[in-house]
Amino acid sequence: MEGRSMIAELGAFLAILGLVASLLQGVCGLYGGHRGDVRWGAAGAACAQIAAASLALAFAALIAAFVRSDFSLAVVAANSHTDKPLLYRIAGAWGNHEGSMLLWCFVSALFGFAMAQARGAMDLGLWARAIGTQGAVTAGALIYTLALSNPFARLDPAPYQGASLNPLLQDPALAAHPPMLYLGYVGLSAPFSLAVAALLQGKADQHWARSLRPWTLLSWTFLTGGIALGAYWAYYELGWGGWWFWDPVENASFMPWLAACALVHSAIVTERRGSLAGWTILLAIGGFALALLGTFLVRSGVLTSVHTFALDPARGAAVLVLLALTVGAGLALYALRAPRLAQPTGFAPVSREGALVLNNLGFAVAAGIVLVGTLYPLAVEALTGRLVSVGPPFFNLYFTPFMAALFLLLPAAPLMTWRMADLGAALKPLLPAALASLAAAALVIATAHGKALAAIGVGVGAWLVLGTLTYLWVRWGRGGARTLPRLAALPLAVWALVAAHGGAGVFAVGAAVETSFRAESTAALQPGQSVVFAGATVTLVEVLDVRGPNYRAARAELRIERGGRARTLSAERRYYDAGGAPTTEVAILPTLLDDLYVALGEPAEGDAHARWIVRLYHNPFVRLIFIGAGLVALGGALGLAALARRRAVGAVPAGAAA
Repeated sequence: MEGRSMIAELGAFLAILGLVASLLQGVCGLYGGHRGDVRWGAAGAACAQIAAASLALAFAALIAAFVRSDFSLAVVAANSHTDKPLLYRIAGAWGNHEGSMLLWCFVSALFGFAMAQARGAMDLGLWARAIGTQGAVTAGALIYTLALSNPFARLDPAPYQGASLNPLLQDPALAAHPPMLYLGYVGLSAPFSLAVAALLQGKADQHWARSLRPWTLLSWTFLTGGIALGAYWAYYELGWGGWWFWDPVENASFMPWLAACALVHSAIVTERRGSLAGWTILLAIGGFALALLGTFLVRSGVLTSVHTFALDPARGAAVLVLLALTVGAGLALYALRAPRLAQPTGFAPVSREGALVLNNLGFAVAAGIVLVGTLYPLAVEALTGRLVSVGPPFFNLYFTPFMAALFLLLPAAPLMTWRMADLGAALKPLLPAALASLAAAALVIATAHGKALAAIGVGVGAWLVLGTLTYLWVRWGRGGARTLPRLAALPLAVWALVAAHGGAGVFAVGAAVETSFRAESTAALQPGQSVVFAGATVTLVEVLDVRGPNYRAARAELRIERGGRARTLSAERRYYDAGGAPTTEVAILPTLLDDLYVALGEPAEGDAHARWIVRLYHNPFVRLIFIGAGLVALGGALGLAALARRRAVGAVPAGAAA
């Protein structure tokens, strides 16, 4: 441990400076928008810059305290250790409640700064009000953080050694997961601020929707990546062979993702046709409300999960107050100002707008199903004192079929025209995709002993992939011969849709097959003994005691023979010096078609022959789950690039383009 420094005082000062700047950002922005005064708007933008810079430096100060192992800070003493590798000392800055809340505030201020810099074609009133609202959101989070979760609180006397970071979080994926998730989670505050600004201005037209879309897509893309990374971490780190368990805290990030899906599509309709403005605003408010609800669930102590940060009811109550004030103000404003919003343009039920309306309603209902399943046990316990559990069976029964029905709509919508479409003409190109998808489902039924859910999942996933490729084929041939240069010249927006929708189909196939056909077994093996599982012979060669930088481990050397080939892999059971539950480092033999997954357990209890418990899992098509999620995130990134390119081209003066 290095000597005590002034880093806590510097960090606290910078955080307070960020609070003052955020409050001034809120006041100047909202007043400037109300008065239409560019000087007040510019002052709000300058305050946004100061707030972002102050909180960036405050967070850097906290990271420096972790790197220096300054145990005079309570948060460092509780979440760090001198033996930890540098990466996990840095990650310790956000791997706890106090540090993660400072990260929350910094990301909110960062979005405020970005909005201040990226005014684009927004009129002064909307721009200034949006900056002001974002400043108020940042200020509210900072007041909570500094009052109840101060990451710069001192310990006196300071301990000589820290308690270390939760061993489960000492993993590269978990080092990157929270920042990525927060850029999505907290990023939904930007659409919320623009929605409130539109309500204050009494106008939500196509220009407003054009300003809203990039922020929505940006937060949705990061949220997609963060959730996918968390699922992959759960798969290879927790040692139970699965990737999603409908954990309430997993749901806490999934609910705003579903709302953001609806918002992404609704904003397209508002921008292109001027319709659904009120619904788009409501989704923006609801998405941020669900993000704040997730913050409450993770930090209130009402849930017990490997993902939770805090178990303090007082902090949870404060987050609930912040949620009530923020969402209550947004909804009250919506009730007052909604009648003044832009009037929708007419469209037929069978049109691209109509399909996107169904898409919106589908995602909103899906988010509602997850919300009910997550909050119902809490409500029952609060009202009756009884403990009830809502787990995978509930979600598999209600959520999964509903999403399957929603996925059936996705391939047809891009082939429809705006305002009024010919349903027959839109569906005709999809006939081969439909027949192939039915054949895939029938093949699963015929070869898998009547597993209906697997057949439905494979059929829906194949329909989504093939339907998306059909859309690509149609766009490729529109207006000329299908040549490679014309394929490469297709707009980025087309490739964004293909990646996102096609990725969802790949994910659906992988999830359906893995869930329906995964197999598991447990064996107690001595070194030299083998077990046959999933067409492979797994031999426990030896178990060694090894030493890591801050842990000791029992490492099992495994020989896996499969398909005439032999591989040597290792699996570990780690015990960290600073205590905490042991963690599992699994051995995975991956192929595109399946994973053979081996986890080392404890020595067999009371066994005189030094046998070890070995858990084996066979996960078919599991890689498609992560490939599909990656494609969906890639679709979001391509969509952002398409919007940036379109705005850059639109910003070029007419003479310059000649």
